Amino acid sequence: MGYRIAVVGATGRVGREVLGILAEFQDEKKISIDFVTAFASKKSKGKKVSFGDEELTVSCLEGYNFIGIDIAIFCAGYSVSEKYVPVATKVGCIVIDNSSHFRMKENVPLIIPEVNKEKISEYKNHNIISNPNCTIIQMLLVLHLLHQRAKIKRIVASTYQSTSGAGKAAMDELYNQTKKIFMNETKKPEIFPKQIAFNCIPHIGEFMEDGSTKEEWKMQEETKKILGEEIKVTATCVRVPVFIGHAIAANVEFDQPIIEEQAREVLREAEDNGILMYDRREDGEYTTQIDVVQEDAVYVSRIRQDNTVEHGLNMWIVADNLRKGAALNIVQILEILVREHL
Repeated sequence: MGYRIAVVGATGRVGREVLGILAEFQDEKKISIDFVTAFASKKSKGKKVSFGDEELTVSCLEGYNFIGIDIAIFCAGYSVSEKYVPVATKVGCIVIDNSSHFRMKENVPLIIPEVNKEKISEYKNHNIISNPNCTIIQMLLVLHLLHQRAKIKRIVASTYQSTSGAGKAAMDELYNQTKKIFMNETKKPEIFPKQIAFNCIPHIGEFMEDGSTKEEWKMQEETKKILGEEIKVTATCVRVPVFIGHAIAANVEFDQPIIEEQAREVLREAEDNGILMYDRREDGEYTTQIDVVQEDAVYVSRIRQDNTVEHGLNMWIVADNLRKGAALNIVQILEILVREHL
């Protein structure tokens, strides 16, 4: 018997990635699927999206009751999840939600399968599983392994986040501004608060009272929920003129000695669990955002000792934010859910 799955936000970049990976998992017999239904807003009704070799016709989410759906994957943002996830869970549908709406809700599991898959069982509390922030997924996939070797006390993270993290319109803005500049013309920003072409913007999400942005707050609070309340986190999140791929410069302080050779050994042993280390101290022998597009792994480079603290390491962590940072993580959650809990 296969599962009946709905993908909400199917015309967006993450929704399309989810459909593609779902089809791959079905072909590999990791998930048995009866059918997939694609949903989006009114303006996308009737559009076609790919599901492997099939084409699905997009239906309008408005007014849909989710009766007959086993699992719904929400990739449509905070306000859509706020309105429609309760509709789905009310009729017994299990929701995997990519928005931030339920992440910090008590008793809603926030899951990175390689880190805390045992908590997936907690979906029974609300019929909801939350997918973490894209930068958190790639950062903690790496750091949780080091945390097992030496407890992490503090993380200082600087993120370099691509425009795809803000949606297709944001990617279009980067493209159109860049084109205009080469034509000696200007195009005022509409999605971002400043020009994104040939620029970096230290502002993702609304500002909070303490001067942090909501994205920086998410990095702090989601790390605590997943890895441990005792860990201190400070972050600066920056939007950069890149289409796909997020990067993080992470400075990590531990409670006991851990040298760079030990960190490399730990991460090298994790190559079958979604981490690839590419770290040679030569020109170009490190991973950048353009290198990871359509890659499932999280890449680690520039591992080195931080001699300004007693037990510190620096590293550079890069991943495709649309895949492991969102869609792949969602489908991996789904696979474990149906294999071990349903």
